[in-house]
Amino acid sequence: MQTEALLRGFERYVERHELFSHEDKILLTVSGGVDSMVMLTIFVRLGYNVGVAHCNFGLRGAESDEDTEMVLRESARFGVVCHTKNFDTLGEMERTGDSMEMAARRLRYEWFHELCDQEGYTAIAVAHHTDDSIETFFINLIRSTGLRGLTGINRQFGRVVRPMLFASRKDILEFALHNKVPYREDSSNRSTKYLRNKIRLGLLPTLREINSKFTAVMRGNLYRLNNAQEFIDAAIDDIRKTVVVREGDIDIVKVEEINPIYPREFVIYELLNSTYGFKGDVVEELCRALKSGATSRRFYSRDYCAYLDRGRVMVAPIADEDDCEVEVDAFAMRSYCANSVLYYEHTDIDNVSEYNLPADTVLLDEAKLQYPLRLRRWREGDSFVPFGMSGHKKVGDFLTDQKVPIVERGRQFVLLSGEDIVWIVGRRADDRYRVGDKTENILKVTKYTI
Repeated sequence: MQTEALLRGFERYVERHELFSHEDKILLTVSGGVDSMVMLTIFVRLGYNVGVAHCNFGLRGAESDEDTEMVLRESARFGVVCHTKNFDTLGEMERTGDSMEMAARRLRYEWFHELCDQEGYTAIAVAHHTDDSIETFFINLIRSTGLRGLTGINRQFGRVVRPMLFASRKDILEFALHNKVPYREDSSNRSTKYLRNKIRLGLLPTLREINSKFTAVMRGNLYRLNNAQEFIDAAIDDIRKTVVVREGDIDIVKVEEINPIYPREFVIYELLNSTYGFKGDVVEELCRALKSGATSRRFYSRDYCAYLDRGRVMVAPIADEDDCEVEVDAFAMRSYCANSVLYYEHTDIDNVSEYNLPADTVLLDEAKLQYPLRLRRWREGDSFVPFGMSGHKKVGDFLTDQKVPIVERGRQFVLLSGEDIVWIVGRRADDRYRVGDKTENILKVTKYTI
């Protein structure tokens, strides 16, 4: 795509979706990579009122500092104010137990919104493009999400706008080359230890070999999937008005009033997912319990609890005293706890090549486990045998020693086999269940923040 074509495409996309206008004051999030540097160049060329926000997460040493220097230099050349901030990302990871990606994401978006409030910015522009959206489609496809997860990246969410979604990575690189736009390449983009990079560097080139117009085809697919989701959202809003009522702080889904011409389980999923954040496999379990007439089980999303009462689905915010206990059978693929999801993988020891794993992943000796496992918040008096030790330690003392803040202690979950805690989720395994010389089969559990 030639320079003028990309500029015209940008203006058409912004105008068609009413993302912002020349009267807005727009905060550009600029990392120094080619995508954000081209975005900065386009905004300046088209005469928008902008400022730049650049984050230094301190994760790549001198590389990170050189990124900052370049962004400051180019912002000054354009006469654009540049806000920069250094973050203690590793400290945030230790404080919260989040992955690097989630900790960095939370830090930067909190800062972006603070800048908007302090400096009067009306929109936050992020430089995601078509290829990013396609990669997100495949990530969510692999993780088995609903239709909403297959719509790619949203072009707008609150103050956050993504005006580059119309362009491909190839378009952006060609623009940078033709216009001599300086940029820096993040060395981590070449590492295949990240799922997104495996898709970007492995899967997508193969698909482009099969169909040279793959990117354009997927752009059309994502457009149609977004239209389908918007249609579903409108229909679900109409259904919600007739089948969901509120009593106090409890929302009641009157299942019997769902029109029988609709696929009932799909409607229940959309009602529970769109408003309360329940995931597909949790809703599937809930629907199975609904069919069987069960009433005692509870089902959890990040912030809500659902239970069944006389054929109705009752939904309420999770109470402070609720320990959110769920059973994990031997066939479970995942379960949810607070702001995280746990993925379960059963494997043979011969398939494990790395034992020195990060704290968000644990390997457990399958033969020692008693199913169903249980997942719940920790309780006062809980104890375990920390990995590498021989004696019991109270979970509360362990969290104190780890300097876990009070607010995070309240969100700490434990995984149990029988009455034994086998993992302080995301922090430490129990020594009695570790992989040893006689281990043959392994349960691998990985925590992802959501």
